[in-house]
Amino acid sequence: MNHSIPLAERMRPATLDDLVGQEHLTGKGSILRNAIEQGNIPSMILWGPPGVGKTTIAHIIAHTLAVPYFQLSAISSGVKDVREVIEQAKHTHKAILFIDEIHRFNKGQQDALLGAVEKGTITLIGATTENPSFEVNSALLSRSQVYVLKALDEKDLVKLLHQAIEKDTVLKQYRIELKETTALINISGGDARKLLNLFELVITSSNKKEIVVTDDYTMQVAQKKIALYDKNGEQHYDIISAFIKSMRGSDPNGAVYWLARMIEGGEDVKFIARRMLIFASEDIGNANANALLLANATFDAVSKIGYPESRIILSQCATYLASSVKSNAAYEAIGKALAAVKQHGDLPVPLHIRNAPTKLMKEMDYGKNYQYSHLGDNNFIEQEYLPDKIAGSKLYDPGNNARENELRKFLKDRWKDKYGY
Repeated sequence: MNHSIPLAERMRPATLDDLVGQEHLTGKGSILRNAIEQGNIPSMILWGPPGVGKTTIAHIIAHTLAVPYFQLSAISSGVKDVREVIEQAKHTHKAILFIDEIHRFNKGQQDALLGAVEKGTITLIGATTENPSFEVNSALLSRSQVYVLKALDEKDLVKLLHQAIEKDTVLKQYRIELKETTALINISGGDARKLLNLFELVITSSNKKEIVVTDDYTMQVAQKKIALYDKNGEQHYDIISAFIKSMRGSDPNGAVYWLARMIEGGEDVKFIARRMLIFASEDIGNANANALLLANATFDAVSKIGYPESRIILSQCATYLASSVKSNAAYEAIGKALAAVKQHGDLPVPLHIRNAPTKLMKEMDYGKNYQYSHLGDNNFIEQEYLPDKIAGSKLYDPGNNARENELRKFLKDRWKDKYGY
């Protein structure tokens, strides 16, 4: 065994039976497993968080089908590399091309894949942590099956640790008692690759051959050894979390610092801009509607410009969002509404606000007694818009800030005491 190979790579499973997690895709009778066993897989996009098995599944497919396998990283590969692989694939049978972080390919790079995918020259397997609806162009997406991978739960992660202790030849040289795992799991953030490599670091950092793994010991090793920002994405979610929380806490200094850390780490500009776009609605919302406009303009601008100039645009937006009044009222409102839908199911639409495009529907009282709001004073007529079972429920409660207090007054003037505004 080559000890220079990281534990996560040494432990990479070669068969679906060895894979931990993703039972909905790879368990007995699952759709992807059936396709693999039948030897007829479609081009696909594997979408999920880091370290949940996207690359592993691609390797297993190639190994199981025993077909030529090519791998590219969207970070370091361009159209030239794609065309070279396609040319090589023309002389093989059922070749698989795996592209890691395919969301980083621009439209031109993705377009270079289309012809080969259509003709069957290659079977494409793309891996992404980003929503493919936004990051993979529609033509390529329409020719691919999207499989969503789930985050690994604590049970899965602990199972991986025990497998490593039992099977890895390097770790077998130690007597390991896995007493506590909370720190290992928290630091790794659910990323199996990061978890295993951290675990190996914890074990091999000691000069002893008998090791009791506790949370305190794990933290001691982690604080000394873990890099501040790994350009390959190991600290991807830790840094973005610090960035978001700094903006939420109205600290533009913290926000711009963590932004700089991401920029120096080579983080995708669109990833940063997308998170600010979400933040503008989730944490500011109607307290300052301009925040969403600026965040959207930022996303559009950096998509066109890229580094290094986009750092200025990102900084402008981050400092503005951090310095803005905050409200999560819109975020809370949709949460309450979704909870009501889950609790009560598909409640019927009240008859008076149903559409009545046909005579039969009108005869069934669809639309009957609906009051056209613009005919009332101040363009308002009180009537019920929620299903009977949840009538009168207040789902949106404006925040306590200047703009939303205006909205609260507007709503109270019209609804009086019905919703308690």
